[in-house]
Amino acid sequence: MPKEVYGDDFNPGDIYTTARITLTETHVVQWAGLTMDFYPLHMDKVYAEQTQFGQRLVHGPLIFAMAVGLVGSAGFAGNSAIAWLGVNNMRMLKPVFIGDSITVVVEVIEKRETKSPDKGVQTWRYTVKNQNGQDVMVFDYNMMFHMRT
Repeated sequence: MPKEVYGDDFNPGDIYTTARITLTETHVVQWAGLTMDFYPLHMDKVYAEQTQFGQRLVHGPLIFAMAVGLVGSAGFAGNSAIAWLGVNNMRMLKPVFIGDSITVVVEVIEKRETKSPDKGVQTWRYTVKNQNGQDVMVFDYNMMFHMRT
């Protein structure tokens, strides 16, 4: 049976790394269909080849969603998270192309108590990296956790 995890188990400075995933054309096409974001830089190969990027880009919000999914799938927090409270300081630092692979490095940057002793709030910085180790996106993810006390 897996170890029970609580918000108490995470401290500023803790670092976790997810698995890696390659972003495919299927991801991009399905995301466009779900969100109705058919912008030509993502969907039109000929158009994208004529831009400064020379090829199609993966949607930024898809990178965010994949990062959240990679961290969730990694199971670092177990079932200790209660609620997502929001995201701050999101920046897209470099383009992500179809065929790129991403991984997420998570650092616990803040931990604070709430009025309720059995709940706490934490901020985890997600840094999304491409296959070359370059930072492509960064954001601060705020969550409420179950605490032991």
